[in-house]
Amino acid sequence: MRIGELAGRTGVSVRSLRYYEDQGLLASGRSGSGQRTYDEEHVERVRFIQHLYAAGISSRTIAELLPCVERPSEENSGTAQARLAEERDKLARHIADLSRTLDSLDSLIASTADGTCNHHLPEGAPAADPARPTPVAAG
Repeated sequence: MRIGELAGRTGVSVRSLRYYEDQGLLASGRSGSGQRTYDEEHVERVRFIQHLYAAGISSRTIAELLPCVERPSEENSGTAQARLAEERDKLARHIADLSRTLDSLDSLIASTADGTCNHHLPEGAPAADPARPTPVAAG
């Protein structure tokens, strides 16, 4: 199948599929005229890649995990398991941060329920992370 059909069957843009190839996540064949061609197994591979992206896993990490899928072995499995555990821990920390932020927002909402605006963050609100830029409202 051609790249457009793979895109249609997986719900992934043609641009994303080309990016997957650039990152080494997907390999295509070539027709006599040089067009990319894909097999049925590519549909499942793209869906798998999408699931990993949806879980917050980067293309670099996905590339590290794919050998376990392609050539399962004890060594690959151990490496993949350790890498997935790292990603899980990172995601758990992010969820905890988001939960604290949600609690702070709930406290701020409650403190402004009487119509006044309290500009102070509630007790225990997480401090701003200087490594993360503060979003600027579009205007």
